[in-house]
Amino acid sequence: MEDTHEGRTTVAVVAAAGEYDTDTLGPIEEELAAAAATHRIVVLDASRLTFADSSFLNLLLRVHRSTALRIAAPQPQLSRLLEMTGADGVLDLRPTLEAATRP
Repeated sequence: MEDTHEGRTTVAVVAAAGEYDTDTLGPIEEELAAAAATHRIVVLDASRLTFADSSFLNLLLRVHRSTALRIAAPQPQLSRLLEMTGADGVLDLRPTLEAATRP
């Protein structure tokens, strides 16, 4: 059941797969922006993400400012990036997709 709050449904899941850098960021950026515009909580399923650079990190921080962003199942490379930059203390990291989609 999806409840609504101020015209926004509760949870949207956006799946990230493969590698993200400045050249490949466009489609995931559009998906996250659309989800943030219509949902109170946006879950990024990072279980299939193999590489992310600082441009991806900046995207996550921008989305975090516009909605409640949860990162589900971050893989080792993304976890290292978040730890090295201190973003793991700012972003909401969850071990599994199931854990991230719970209200």
